[in-house]
Amino acid sequence: MDAPLESRNASYGRTLAAGLFMVLAFSAQAAGKPPGFAVASAHPLATDAGIEILQQGGNAFDAAVAVSAALGVVEPYSSGIGGGGFWLLHRERDRFETMVDGREMAPQAASREMYQDAQGHAIADLSRNGPIAGGIPGTPAALDHIAARYGKLGLARDLAPAIRLAREGFPLDARFAKFIVMESKRLSPAARALLLPDGKALAEGALLRQPDLADTLQRLADQGRDGFYKGATAQQLVDGVRAGGGIWTLQDLAGYTAPERKPVVVRFKDYRIVTAPPPSAGGVGLAEMFNQLSVLGWTGNNGVHSQQLVIEAMRRAYRDRATYLGDPDYIEMPLQRLVSPEYGRALAKSIQHDHATPSVDLPAPGQPKRAAKEGVDTTHYSIIDGEGNRVAATVTVNLIFGSAFLAPGTGVFINDEMDDFAASTTDSNAFGLIGSSANAVAPGKRPLSTMTPSFVEGPKGVLVVGTPGGSRILTMVLLGMLDFFRGADAQAIVSDPRYHMQYLPDQVQFEKGAFDEQAQAALAGMGYKLDALSSSFGNMQAVLWRPAQGTLQAAADPRGVGTARVVLKNAR
Repeated sequence: MDAPLESRNASYGRTLAAGLFMVLAFSAQAAGKPPGFAVASAHPLATDAGIEILQQGGNAFDAAVAVSAALGVVEPYSSGIGGGGFWLLHRERDRFETMVDGREMAPQAASREMYQDAQGHAIADLSRNGPIAGGIPGTPAALDHIAARYGKLGLARDLAPAIRLAREGFPLDARFAKFIVMESKRLSPAARALLLPDGKALAEGALLRQPDLADTLQRLADQGRDGFYKGATAQQLVDGVRAGGGIWTLQDLAGYTAPERKPVVVRFKDYRIVTAPPPSAGGVGLAEMFNQLSVLGWTGNNGVHSQQLVIEAMRRAYRDRATYLGDPDYIEMPLQRLVSPEYGRALAKSIQHDHATPSVDLPAPGQPKRAAKEGVDTTHYSIIDGEGNRVAATVTVNLIFGSAFLAPGTGVFINDEMDDFAASTTDSNAFGLIGSSANAVAPGKRPLSTMTPSFVEGPKGVLVVGTPGGSRILTMVLLGMLDFFRGADAQAIVSDPRYHMQYLPDQVQFEKGAFDEQAQAALAGMGYKLDALSSSFGNMQAVLWRPAQGTLQAAADPRGVGTARVVLKNAR
């Protein structure tokens, strides 16, 4: 039961085992056990579901299944069993760490040119709206795998809170009601019947019952992954998708796998960072940025000089994301070079301490056609249980309500993750990210992602962290970790104002408060193009255990509607 599932790409796994990602000996095992357990998620009812399972004797992995499923019920605009994600796991008793890759896969009928016009340019709406935009979902397989291999209670008990929420219903919050109105024109007929009964959008406070979704979840609970990828649910999904113009087959569903992949492990100063490997770009990006900051002598100061170095490290990491990264089962990537300290030193040599490096001066695969959009879609949760087991999971359907297509009779919103492929090497995706042939569409391939669930362990304790936010995920996680290194508590880590640079477009986006007027003037004087955003971004969830102090904290991002709960052992 405890042996890790081998990656489908055996050579990739062997290379990782040989030390590809700087897997360093780290003997600072946290002393003792946490004083209780904690869950932070993007919705109060999902947090409650995780706490419920932990109070029933489940571990962090059981709670992860419960939280994932509940989030898919109460915020289907961000995640659900019609999507996918990455589940980063830490088992404390033997310090085993792995990432369950539930990223969506392209259908076998997919092709490199399927979202292009006659001139080879991407047709934006085609990869974003309707079932043609959907990859084969990975969340059900990942939940089944985690419950069976790492949980204690079994899939049926883990899914019970979500099934109850779907069948009995829950009152909509203002955020959900707003998204229904925003996306009403995109929604498919079945989705409109659910969310706009009688043609009128459900309002805040309305009770939303999803009996079809409850039945679909119940089949998954009763039959495991076969209850979704085969049988009645699979037939309903394929029939609905194909009737709506999609290309799924029963063979696509039956052939889906959720492999385990060895995480990226990086050392920065006295900290050990465990994070997501490809097909996430997150871990490689964090390794590149931390290696640059190490060479540049980052000390923890949050002044304008420190911020300028962070911006330049971000710029170079995103350049490499666009150029090199993709699905490790399909392409060879120069990962050993990209994550090496030597490469970080080479990147840092081109950074001027008093002047911006124009992105056009760095080798580029192409120019984006659109600026990055704010990513409010996708979701994250963080968990630590009473034994010290940890889960950081970032899960998604991509854009709001995914493709906006609800497969009739299933209650399942189909993702639009095919937009995360490079539909063309000259056009950007919905988040302004460009790509190369490394991330081109291919049958059975997984699109590149920026989702970056992470653990950090060191002198300041143990941090479990992650966030949604599209192209900005990686930079938000970096800034959260830098706050942690400075000694910030969990609430400050998720709350502090953020800034972002992603190579192209060549601008620094920032929330109100991220730079004061003096810093803005100094950065502009160095040649930076500053974009002051009128809105916020991200929805970070963090759990922070400080063994030396015997404290456990959890915090939900105030930008969202989530909650965090800590239950102490003496308070149960």
